[in-house]
Order: sequence, then C-alpha cells, then structure tokens
Amino acid sequence: MSRVRLGMGSRCGLLCGLLFGLLFGLLSACQRAQSPSQDATLDFLQDGVLLRTVSVRTAAQLQRITTFDPYYKKQKTFLAVPLRSVLLLGFAGQDLRREQLVLRSLDGYTVPIVGERLLEDGAFLAVADGDSARWEPIGPQQTDPGPLYLIWTAAHQQDHDSYPRPWQLKGIELARFERLFPHVTPTGMPDDSPARRGFALFRDQCLRCHAINREGGRIGPDLNVPQSIVEYRPLPQIREYITDPLRFRYSNMPAHPHLTVADIDAIVAYFFAMKDRKHDPERRP
Repeated sequence: MSRVRLGMGSRCGLLCGLLFGLLFGLLSACQRAQSPSQDATLDFLQDGVLLRTVSVRTAAQLQRITTFDPYYKKQKTFLAVPLRSVLLLGFAGQDLRREQLVLRSLDGYTVPIVGERLLEDGAFLAVADGDSARWEPIGPQQTDPGPLYLIWTAAHQQDHDSYPRPWQLKGIELARFERLFPHVTPTGMPDDSPARRGFALFRDQCLRCHAINREGGRIGPDLNVPQSIVEYRPLPQIREYITDPLRFRYSNMPAHPHLTVADIDAIVAYFFAMKDRKHDPERRP
C-alpha cells in the first residue's frame, strides 16, 4: 500500500509541476505580449543591397500621437517617431526628395512611393499602441500591426491612395521602379493607350497587394500568371469585383467606388495587354 501511495504522490507531484510550468509559460507569454515590442527595427536597402538596420525607438524621441485612424475608425493614440528622422538615418547622406522608394511589410504589402512624400511633416512610425499595453488588432483580418505602423496626421494626408498606411512595416528600399518591377509594364503600347492608362492606375492603387508576372504585392493573387484574370473570370464580374469586392466575398481587398467606368475599362485593357506579356520564372517546364 505504501508503494501505491508513493506512486500516486509522485504522479501528482509530476502533474502539479507540469501544470505550474504551463501556467508560468502562459504568464510569461502574456507579459511579453503586453510589453511594447523592443525590436522595432527597419531595414534600409538600395538596389537589393542592405545598407543598414535602424532601431526606430532610438532614431528620435518617442512622442504620444493622437489622431483619427481610418482603419481603426476612431481616435487612436500611438507611441511614434517622425518618419523623416528614421529616413535620414537609414539613407544617410542621400537626397531622397525625387527618389523612388518601396515600402515592404511582413505580410507582403508592397508600396512604391516617391521619397518627397515620406519626408513630409505629419508622417510617423508608430512603435506601440498608446491606448493599451499591446497592439489593438487592425484591418479586416484583425492583424497585429507591429513591429511598425506608418501613420499620417495632417489633414491633407488622409487619402489612402496618396498616403498609404502599411502596418507590419519591415523595410524601405531605394530603387527605380523599372528595376524592381521590370515585367509589369505593357511594353510596346502607345503612351496614350487605354492599357497604359490602366497600368498607371494599377501601379498606383493595385500593385501594393497584387502582383503581375510575380512582381508586386503578395497579399492578393497574381493577376497574370499562370493565367490572366481575364482568361478565367467573366468581364462583368471583374468590373463589379473591382468596384465592390464585398458583394462577392470577405477579403482584404477594399472597394474602389471612386473609379469611373473609364478607369475600370482601362484597367481591364491593361490586363488584356499583359495577358500576351507573361513572365513566370517560378513556373515549372
């Protein structure tokens, strides 16, 4: 009997130890989640080469910024530093005003943007949520926006297309658009053609999430390879989906009510042009 009681006691002791370890691990994870991220770093690249990695928290004094956030749809407070201070450290000695830059997020969001815009007053990199101990989830998928979230505070900086707000921001690259995305242009098409106009619209509003020929954003599907979207979707559906995707399914894709019929026709013309200009380096022979 004594051996039985001892065995049961040992098993109880082992079980208690396991439960204690599990509880300690959960508490530690909770504490880590509630602590603002300490490794809010940003990679700076030029033509594919890493120049340096900057600790955003040490680039300038942290500020408490309260502003209306269009994704949270309410007033939000952030701990943030001016983006200009971080850029001047990351691209030290370079005049960025007329340079083409690309913002890259961990989730595949990719934003071409001119340097002059990022240097504007009112642009901040948020390193933590100022309203709570950890980041409040953001967007349709309720994503953690850390380690960095680009916010804009000036009244004229609230347009999403002109002033994008990537979260999970991880890197900024300085490079010509044509070098980064050499296979998204409808080569050979006249400058005043609908396909060229559609390309300009796609570049400014769609390339952030979608790729053409495996070049561009990776949040949404590639729209040209292995098949172009115009090869497997009816044209009326494509047009309606661009305007209001939530009529079809829940996704990250925003509605585009501001696009005119002519705009959407131009984007469709771009898709038809690229259908005959496929480049798929990942496709197996």
